[in-house]
Amino acid sequence: MNNLNSLHSSFYAIGLSYKKADAEIRGKFSLDETAKETILAKAKEQGIEALLVTSTCNRTEIYGFAPHPYVLIKLLCDNTIGNVEEFEKVAYVYKNKEAVSFMFQVGTGLDSQILGDFEIISQLKAAFKRSKKQGLTNPFLERLINSVIQASKRIKNETELSSGATSVSFASVQYILNNVENVSNKNILLFGTGKIGRNTCENLIKHTKNPHITLINRTKDKAEKIAGKFNLLVKDYADLQAEIRNTDILIVATGAQRPTVSKELIYSDKKLLILDLSIPKNVSDDVSEKKNVELIHLDYLSKLTDDTLERRKAFIPQAEIIIEEIKKGFNTWQETRKFAPTISALKKKLKTIKDAELDYQRKKIENFDEYQAEIITSRVIQKITTHFANHLRSANGSTNEAIDLIEKVFRLEEETFTEKE
Repeated sequence: MNNLNSLHSSFYAIGLSYKKADAEIRGKFSLDETAKETILAKAKEQGIEALLVTSTCNRTEIYGFAPHPYVLIKLLCDNTIGNVEEFEKVAYVYKNKEAVSFMFQVGTGLDSQILGDFEIISQLKAAFKRSKKQGLTNPFLERLINSVIQASKRIKNETELSSGATSVSFASVQYILNNVENVSNKNILLFGTGKIGRNTCENLIKHTKNPHITLINRTKDKAEKIAGKFNLLVKDYADLQAEIRNTDILIVATGAQRPTVSKELIYSDKKLLILDLSIPKNVSDDVSEKKNVELIHLDYLSKLTDDTLERRKAFIPQAEIIIEEIKKGFNTWQETRKFAPTISALKKKLKTIKDAELDYQRKKIENFDEYQAEIITSRVIQKITTHFANHLRSANGSTNEAIDLIEKVFRLEEETFTEKE
C-alpha cells in the first residue's frame, strides 16, 4: 500500500459548481451513493488519510489530503463519466488555508447558488459521517467540519442571511400565510403536481397545518403518489370545475402551453385566491375580471424572491465576521497541533538535562533536598516550555522556521520524529 501521511501531504478542495459548469457538465461529474462509497474505498486503498466527498445538483467536491491535487482529481474522474480535460475547463483547486476558507464559504451558504441556502451543511455532515464510517477522517478534518457547522449555526441564529422566500413554491405559501386569515380552515386545491407543485405541496403542509388540501393532475397516478405520502385527497381532472367551486385557494402549477384555468371555469361568487406558478401562464388574465377573484402570477412571486436575495446580501459582512472568528480559532488550534510534538520533545529533553543535573548535585551536596529541587526544576521547565509555546503560537507564518530552530538548538530531531510518527 502506498501510505500517504498528512505530514507529507497538503489539504485540498477540488471540484466544480454552477458558477462555471453548466447542468450537462455537472451531470457528468455527479456522484450517487455507490460512486461516493467507491471513491472512499479507492482512497483508502491508496493510503489517503482523510477524505470528504459531496455531490448535489449544483456542485461536486472532494476535500482531502494528498501529495498532489491530481490524486483527488483522478479519483473523481475515474468514478464518473467526465474526463480530466472537461474537469480542468471548469474546475477549482484550493490548497491548505485556501481550502479551509473555501469549505467555510460553502458550508455557510455564501457560495450557494441561492445565497444563504443552508441545505449544503447537511450534505457536508452526511459526507463526514460516511467518511468516518470508512475510517477516512482525522483530527484535522473532524475539527474543520465541526468549526464549519458551528459557523453555519451562528450565521443562521445571529443574522438574517437565510430569511425570506427564495423559491417560488415557498414564496407562494408565504403569500398565502400573509394574506389569508385562518388558513388552516380553508379549502386548498393544488392543480398540477410537477416539481413546483410537489414543493408547494410540501411547503403548504409544513407551514399552514391545513388538512383540507386536494390534488388534481391530468395524470392521476402522479397526484396519488404525492397524496399517499401526505395522506391528501385526490380528484379526477374531470372534477376540476366542481372542485374550484368548493375551494378558497387555488394553486395552479401545470406545465401546459396554454391556459388551463379560464373565466368560464369559475362559477362561484365566494372569495377565491388563485396563484399561478406556471410558465407560460396557465391561468387566463380575464379571470381577474371577476370581483371575487384575486389572481397572483408567477412574476409577482418571483419579484418577492429577488427582493429576498437582495436583502440577504446586506448580511454577508456580518456572516463573514462570524466565519473569520471561528476560522481564527481553527487556525490557532491547527498551529498548536503542529508544534505540540516539538514542545513535548523539548520538555522531554529538558527533563533529561534536569535528571542528570540532579544526579550530579545529589552526589556533590550533603543533605541534598530532593523534594525542593524537584519542585523548583519542574516549575522552571514548565515556564521555559510555556514561553516557547507562546512564541510558536504567535509566530504566524514563521512557525515552521521557529520549530526548526528549536529542534536544532536542543537537538530534538530524533525525539520529534518519534513523537510525530
